[in-house]
Amino acid sequence: MLKIFSIIISNAIDLDNMANKGSDKETILDLITSRSNAQRQEICTAYKSLYGKDLIGDLKYELTGKFERLIIGLMRPPAYHDAKEIKDAIEGIGTDEKCLIEILASRNNKQIHNLVNAYKDAYGRSLEDDVIGDTSGHFKKMLVVLLQGTREEDDVVSEDLVAQDAQELYEAGEAKWGTDEAKFITILGNRSVTHLQLVFDEYQRIAEKEIEDSIRGELSGDFERLMLAVVDCIRSVPMYFAKRLYKSMKGLGTADNSLIRIMVSRAEIDMLDIREMFRLRYEKSLYSMIKDDTSGEYKRALLKLCGGDDDLAGEFFPEAAQLAYRMWEVSSMRKIELRGTIRPAADFNPQKDAEALRKAMKGFGTDEDTIINIITQRSNAQRQEILQAFKSTFGRNLMADFKSEISGEFCKLVLGLMMTPAQFDAKQMKKAMEGAGTNEKALIEILATRNNQEILAMNEAYKEAYHKSLEDAITSDTSGHFCRVLVSLVQGNREEGQADLERAEEDAKELSDGCNDDSNSMETRFMSILCTRSYPHLRKVFQEFVKCTNKDIEQVIRKAMSGDLKDAFIAIVQSVKNMPTYFADRLYKSMKGLGTDERTLTRIMVSRSEIDLLNIRREYKELSDVSLHESIKVEALCGDTSGDYRKALLLICGGED
Repeated sequence: MLKIFSIIISNAIDLDNMANKGSDKETILDLITSRSNAQRQEICTAYKSLYGKDLIGDLKYELTGKFERLIIGLMRPPAYHDAKEIKDAIEGIGTDEKCLIEILASRNNKQIHNLVNAYKDAYGRSLEDDVIGDTSGHFKKMLVVLLQGTREEDDVVSEDLVAQDAQELYEAGEAKWGTDEAKFITILGNRSVTHLQLVFDEYQRIAEKEIEDSIRGELSGDFERLMLAVVDCIRSVPMYFAKRLYKSMKGLGTADNSLIRIMVSRAEIDMLDIREMFRLRYEKSLYSMIKDDTSGEYKRALLKLCGGDDDLAGEFFPEAAQLAYRMWEVSSMRKIELRGTIRPAADFNPQKDAEALRKAMKGFGTDEDTIINIITQRSNAQRQEILQAFKSTFGRNLMADFKSEISGEFCKLVLGLMMTPAQFDAKQMKKAMEGAGTNEKALIEILATRNNQEILAMNEAYKEAYHKSLEDAITSDTSGHFCRVLVSLVQGNREEGQADLERAEEDAKELSDGCNDDSNSMETRFMSILCTRSYPHLRKVFQEFVKCTNKDIEQVIRKAMSGDLKDAFIAIVQSVKNMPTYFADRLYKSMKGLGTDERTLTRIMVSRSEIDLLNIRREYKELSDVSLHESIKVEALCGDTSGDYRKALLLICGGED
């Protein structure tokens, strides 16, 4: 049978060449992507026996570009493919640290040993020596530890050692000035997967934060990225690769080397699990993203390796259901320290600031830099004092002066910063509903993320500014169940307090029963719980929902609902899970693709600057692989966030991550 395959491949390459038609790529694609790696090795051997030629050499000659790289990757034994990837990552100018991290953090002991041997066989060199020669510091030390392939594999876990390791990690980072990196390397580089999973749980109990949060706060650079990858792989290798695949295809352009490497290396190991993790995290199938992001034979080959298109039913393989349950469990346990990027200025003098602003706008021209430096470096409470001092000293309205002296998005940003948070939210709600069309996403974003006190203050500010209740405005501008959800939220009457386990189980059952109702009844049941229960309680409800349905609440909403109502419920769920992540996603979407959604960008940067913008920055980096600071700068180069508007945004952002 293998000889037949070899003859077919030979015919595909040779016969069409004689006819000057080029190789039959479809035949090559179909044969190679439908055989296991072991079978491909037998085909290579049979091909050489029959024709005295090297099949990989012939394929390299006949194929080109990304399709060639993919097919050649499939033809190599797994260990030799990893060896080639690492060789490419460290040779030449610069090092592809992401490739080193991905491979060495995700392979088990046997795979590491095979990789080391394959590298020696293929290149006549020690992989450890080459890694040492091309890297440095703690990053190098951790890579060398991983290269030993000596991670413990015993599933029998000592509770005492779990507690000891968790305590030692805490004392090596959070509990001391500076960081004992060696302790992180020793524990994360050597303990078994089962042991470390329990250590991470115990660490969260001790530190009241996830180990990932501590790593981000204590470590930096490539070493930080490597340790985060190790933690990700300890938690779930399929989820780690799902995130890597998503990042390889999101935004403009595709990181084809990463995409090829993962699809080749995981096709016979855990591709089905990766597909399910991908759908769980990104609410779309891996298949559909590959289909939209690639083309030609390259696309067809990748889709064959992917193996199928997953629908959005919300039902999971066992591991995915367990992970969804665990995600909600972690969300209910974690205590996030929210931190803004703008803090009250020291040695604040409102009179002095008022005089400097008057000088900046008096006479010919405007000193925008002075305006930016003062307004973006004061807390909102201090800005209110500046407003009063300006009026008392000069008898003028500072906001009116700004409107006459500056313009465009920069003016909107400065005016937004000068309003109280309640006034700013009220203004944003008004803008979302005035004129032709309604900005439903803005209405959802504000009402789904504000607490009771913020919503009540916004109601008062809206009434004072526009002489109409916010509820009446919403009722006039929206309709149906979507209107009812917004009206419920705008009451500012969400329950407060911690979760009630017995009631959470009842609420989960109510939501589960609602999934079998007609759409109207289902929407009413969901609204009665999602719009009224406290966030800590809802985290427990959504966890119990996974247990009793084997479905994730967000996937159910996406499948069963549509339009603005679906968007509203999803915003609530995502805010309950992790509000900084929700805002990071909103910021990412405001700047991706062609053009920038300045209204969303301004709204989030202003409203979160003193609350959790630092947390949002960290989540943005995790989501997009680039910092929020860098994204704003890149958008400026594209002409979307330029000049004074850009300067002010970067100062509000607060720094590079």
